[in-house]
Amino acid sequence: MRVLTIIPTYNELESLPLTLARLRKAVPAADVLIVDDNSPDGTGRLADELAADDRQVHVLHRKGKEGLGAAYIAGFGWGLDAGYDVLVEMDADGSHQPEQLPLLLDAVEQGADLVLGSRWVPGGKVVNWPWQRKLISLGGSLYSRILLGVKYRDITGGYRAFKRGTLEAIDLSKVDSVGYGFQVDLLWRTVQLGLKVVEVPITFVEREFGASKMGGGIFKEAMVNVAKWGLTARWSKLTGKRG
Repeated sequence: MRVLTIIPTYNELESLPLTLARLRKAVPAADVLIVDDNSPDGTGRLADELAADDRQVHVLHRKGKEGLGAAYIAGFGWGLDAGYDVLVEMDADGSHQPEQLPLLLDAVEQGADLVLGSRWVPGGKVVNWPWQRKLISLGGSLYSRILLGVKYRDITGGYRAFKRGTLEAIDLSKVDSVGYGFQVDLLWRTVQLGLKVVEVPITFVEREFGASKMGGGIFKEAMVNVAKWGLTARWSKLTGKRG
């Protein structure tokens, strides 16, 4: 499989080189695409320097900060055009352990169309998270699970591996989720297509450098969209009409 790991960045000057070094060591055959949203701290320039020293590292520069979802969609488009078989989502801050990427790739090889790196299945855990963050994450997944009627435990997580065909089946042009609701959105679309989704346990470690990009607006967007998707699906089932 040709694997592309997509790493969105915005002000990750300290974290990026550490995460990239670990990733290149853990899965040396995988290529990397850094998608930088014109970071004012110079992350984009650093990414160019890293790419100049490693032909398997690529950089996609964007005009400004337009949200996690838009960054990933741009990265997916780049990767699909380049012919990759598996496209991986990974945070730049080190919270997603690059050493665990082989677990996700193994599940793809065994037939999964989408693999979720899960903090909330047996064997998964979080490290150095305050109880408030843990409560928000668990609550968000529970809320999504109930409203959407799906069984998955970590619906909002961002460590994922997509088969090429999964992304091709999803109409990415219709995905307009900006923040972390984007993760729920793509999972929901994959489930509606009847594709195989598998969760594998991961260890999520709180970032060492920089600040979280999670904000109140992102949380609100996810809450509203999940309610809309769930109610639309229920109405469609009752009426026999597609939402």
